[in-house]
Amino acid sequence: MRTFGKWLGRILLMLILAAVVVFVWKREQISRLYSVVTLYDADKIVANFSGMNLAFPNVTVERGTGPVFELPAGAPLSMPTGFKQWTNDRAVTALVVLKDSALVHESYYQGTTDTDRRMSFSVAKSFLSALFGVVVAEGHIASLDDPVTQYAPSLAGGAYDGASIRDVLQMSSGVSFDEDYLDFNSDINRMSRTLALGGSMDGFTEALAETFIAPGTQWQYVSIDTHVLSMVIRGATGRDIASLLSEKIIAPLGLEEAPYYITDGDGVAFVLGGLNLRTRDYARFAQMFLQNGFANGAQIVPADWVTASTIASDKTQPGKIQYGYQWWIPINATHGEFLGRGIYGQYIYINQPLGIVIATNAADKGFREGGAHASNVAMFRAIAAAAQ
Repeated sequence: MRTFGKWLGRILLMLILAAVVVFVWKREQISRLYSVVTLYDADKIVANFSGMNLAFPNVTVERGTGPVFELPAGAPLSMPTGFKQWTNDRAVTALVVLKDSALVHESYYQGTTDTDRRMSFSVAKSFLSALFGVVVAEGHIASLDDPVTQYAPSLAGGAYDGASIRDVLQMSSGVSFDEDYLDFNSDINRMSRTLALGGSMDGFTEALAETFIAPGTQWQYVSIDTHVLSMVIRGATGRDIASLLSEKIIAPLGLEEAPYYITDGDGVAFVLGGLNLRTRDYARFAQMFLQNGFANGAQIVPADWVTASTIASDKTQPGKIQYGYQWWIPINATHGEFLGRGIYGQYIYINQPLGIVIATNAADKGFREGGAHASNVAMFRAIAAAAQ
């Protein structure tokens, strides 16, 4: 019996030692996975959204050495009725409002500050769209009707084989991709775990095999489409996204602080949601689009691309929220009214006729509620009206 006890003790000790070795060997991956699992916890969500670089590998998008795009102070804006309740209901963490390029309102909430670099989530898609326009204008891509496999040949034989660049820009790829954040086994959550465990976003995308409809037939929001666009850009230019975005967009725009991208295990930028900026810098990017791609003394994004990418051109039905090239067009939009949108309440709102830009960040766990998006757009429109 004593002999059995000794052997049992040795086995338990070996198991403990093995667990310690595995933990030490995989502690970075375990730490990242824990960060993903607890990212939206009520007591951590605000700090997490302002500190993604503390939990995940990342790459700096250099701001360059040029001057900051100045936002002169304008007359302080009197906010519309219901504004305070809206900031509470939607768990707003930051709000910046520009009127005719002047800063007319700036406020921060829930212990955040003006120097926080906040997670973009899908607002990052609109940044990639801007870069895509530059790459097209420079001749690296011959036509939006080219197949994506022409520039990303590793996608041949998979779900994206047969899809054109335009299909993917408009979220009409026809690729099956479940975006249910509440389903542990959904594609979006499997993708998040791939990212957290240091896997390859390219590899994840190449492995997708199913479609639900022919490409170019129907609009359906598929976040991984944006990663395909990054594969096309990288294939067409031979450049990584972070350095290219820095050179073509960020440096000439003149941000206050260099943004950063979350990356996968290969150092590839998480372009569909991993960009992090100060809220004023989100507003600077939006102001550039309000000015048809011109900012800080330079034409940064071609004006014709700004127009083409921010009008409804997808396969959605009239009367519903519509989509352009990685930009949203709200219901009953006036011409020149469009927005970038990310989960948990991240927005950049542009109203060209009224000269209004709104950049807001939030930690809104109720963002899926039926009226959440509508209440945000209604508040943006009310703020725009109050600024006139």
